[in-house]
Amino acid sequence: MTAPPPLGVLLRRVLQLAAPTTLVAAVQSLCQLFEPWLAARQGTAALAGWAVVLPFALLLQQMSAGAMGGGVVSAIARALGAQRREEASALVLHAVVIALGFGLAYAVLLAGFPREILGLIGGPEAAEAASAYCAWLFGLGAIPAWLANTLASVLRGGGRHALASRVLLLAWLFYPPLAWALMEPAGLGLAGAGIAFAVMMTAATIGMAAVVLRGGAGFRPTLRLRLQSALFGRILSVGLIACVMATIANLTTILVTARIAAHGAAAVAAYGVSARLEFLMVPLAFGVGSALTALVGRAVGGGDWATARRTAWSGALLALAVTASVGFAVALFPGATARAFSGDPAVVAIATQALAIIGWALPGFGVGMALYFASMGAGRMRWPVVAAVSRITLAVGGGWLLADVLGLGLPGQFLAVALGITAYGAITAAAVRPGIWSR
Repeated sequence: MTAPPPLGVLLRRVLQLAAPTTLVAAVQSLCQLFEPWLAARQGTAALAGWAVVLPFALLLQQMSAGAMGGGVVSAIARALGAQRREEASALVLHAVVIALGFGLAYAVLLAGFPREILGLIGGPEAAEAASAYCAWLFGLGAIPAWLANTLASVLRGGGRHALASRVLLLAWLFYPPLAWALMEPAGLGLAGAGIAFAVMMTAATIGMAAVVLRGGAGFRPTLRLRLQSALFGRILSVGLIACVMATIANLTTILVTARIAAHGAAAVAAYGVSARLEFLMVPLAFGVGSALTALVGRAVGGGDWATARRTAWSGALLALAVTASVGFAVALFPGATARAFSGDPAVVAIATQALAIIGWALPGFGVGMALYFASMGAGRMRWPVVAAVSRITLAVGGGWLLADVLGLGLPGQFLAVALGITAYGAITAAAVRPGIWSR
């Protein structure tokens, strides 16, 4: 067996694929950070409403782009790595069918019952403020978001990360001015952001479909074929587990938000700022992670597990460099960060407290996310699931112990969130070793 390439060579490979996706992720993150600023201009109730929708909006993006999208990237990359080009072409239609099913489920549940679902989390005031936003965001935007991100995953599975990024970059640059125009000059308030998201994702879907159908992934998709359970299984065997993990991650935020709701709308809004920055690590790590899914998938498809492991660790180092720059800045300057999102003194005070504790754990979360994407490429998802369960157990159960039983209040809850993030990164990293990542 040949020795795996040197670290420097692997870093260049990861950087070559990661750079365009990381650029899109950074732009997407900046655009999404614009949302709480616009919501805060509508008042504290609107900011709290935005905060209770946040976990569901993030879950939509994470499932379609990172989780099931990772399943698509992994399946296509492994097929191409094993020289099965016809299988890769057939996988595209199966991926689109999966996207339509999940997008419809989001639209029915969250556009059909926004007050009932959001009221269970943030209380009636926040649910009322967010109901129209939620209905537009998911009613018009869920299916296009799933389709756009699935088709981008097809391109990434073929190693065409830059091509996928160009389409998404144009769409996300269009989003902030449209959201502002609909929310303020048009007077639609928070609902305007939901409409802007739907319009942006519809445009991205049209552009991405044109690219994929022309053979942008390195092959033309086969659209006239009988659907096969085996090909659904190629995607779902990784994608469903990843979707469960994304659900657990966002359920963590939902349950912590529900616990904090007892402290009032200001506390919910403040934790929404912290959660937004926490999940900022996901798109930042996704740039590196999407490259890892494709590169690791190809190495595993070719039977080269040593290269797969070394590739994963080279990407983890890059993810650490990217996410540490944000996480440590937030931890060192929590007050300035909080004031950038809200002018309400109560919100700023609680958000400053949260960021000063949670900020230090954010780089570890970024490393864990990068290795989670690498695990999708390897088809080794057991320990990332253990890591996700550990995170929710510490954040919610540990929060109850520290905040309620030991009487530490909100700082105890924030410490529990930080401990959960740290455990997630440590367990995911510990699993990338020969005893687990092998044939």
